[in-house]
Amino acid sequence: MNKIYVIGAGVEGQEGFSGRALELIQRAGILLAGERQLELFPEFAGEKMVIGSNLGQVVERLKKRDKLAVVLASGDPLFFGIGRYLLRNLPEEDLEFVPNVSSVQYAFAKVKIPWDDAVFVSAHGRGIKGAVDRIVANDKAAVLTDEVNTPAAIAAEMIERGRDGYGAWLCENLGTVEEKITNTDLRGLLEIEAAPLNVLILIKEFETEGDEYVPTLGIPDEEFATIKKLITKEEVRVITLAKLKLRHDMTLWDLGAGSGSVSIEADHLLPNGRVFAVERNPQCVGFIKENLNKFNARHVTLVEGEAPDCLETLPDPDRVFIGGSGGNLFDILEAVDNRLPAEGRIVLNAVTLDTLMAANEFFENAGYQVEVTTVNIARTRPLTDYKMFEAYNPVYVVVAVKE
Repeated sequence: MNKIYVIGAGVEGQEGFSGRALELIQRAGILLAGERQLELFPEFAGEKMVIGSNLGQVVERLKKRDKLAVVLASGDPLFFGIGRYLLRNLPEEDLEFVPNVSSVQYAFAKVKIPWDDAVFVSAHGRGIKGAVDRIVANDKAAVLTDEVNTPAAIAAEMIERGRDGYGAWLCENLGTVEEKITNTDLRGLLEIEAAPLNVLILIKEFETEGDEYVPTLGIPDEEFATIKKLITKEEVRVITLAKLKLRHDMTLWDLGAGSGSVSIEADHLLPNGRVFAVERNPQCVGFIKENLNKFNARHVTLVEGEAPDCLETLPDPDRVFIGGSGGNLFDILEAVDNRLPAEGRIVLNAVTLDTLMAANEFFENAGYQVEVTTVNIARTRPLTDYKMFEAYNPVYVVVAVKE
């Protein structure tokens, strides 16, 4: 059967095609491409089919082909392109890919910045929050935007999260006479109505306050902006994180995040994971935003709302930390139990016997394996003539593993 050649179109028109690619197009009986790519070959004598939102029809036509078919795609067909869709719907042995320079490669070449350490994010289909989650988790990102998740919208979301320490290169209409490259920052992007065809390059400039903090466990309590009573003490924090048994790619819910201290320390333990800091108190929300920016947290998403109602839209957790329940402990545990997978782990810090007993009763009735550790801390008082210890209230660290 005739092969299907999926050929990448460069950003420089016909001049960007290799000799082999041009030969295959000349031999083809069917040429399928977007309108922009079809315009490059006005003299093509065979059958032409425009590719748009009709991917199902494109696949059906390719299945019925009786001659050599060429599909033209932008840049590299396997880089956020049609290649993935074709591989899912057609036999792999029928397809052959001929890549070209992608718009991202071309953009980095234009701004003269190495790109081997960049992450690549497509806002299309992922949504702005998912796209920004990936961007702020890295120092260098190339972003493919769309008509809704524009460069200005992405910049606004990053600024809202307090992640405004990025330089920006907006590369518009690459390879055309309207090509334009603008070097600015996130606030500058807010003022630009970008062309639909663009690549956005974002690079962390490492000039924010958080860069001075080395990732360590047990960050001193006084480093966090917080309501004094609503912070997990540094020693308890370390024990809590140890009991959570975090793996690098897990999803963690931090419910009743308070100052965000647990989320911020977990951030360094989850380089490929995600942390959702859930908090209902508006004053605490302000402190969390301040702390996320100060410590340059990269994988933490702040969720403003009251659990369990605000948990519905979050991805399922692998681990859950409950630092506060706001009087909704049973409802929260029930909601978490419905979303937690087998072998999932909940760690709850209780400071009262009432919370300890209520949590223990729920876990035993739900069939969890439970362990409780009592943590008593006493620190020497600073700036005193005698070394005396100041004791803190005991904390009951409840670990529940779902059978």
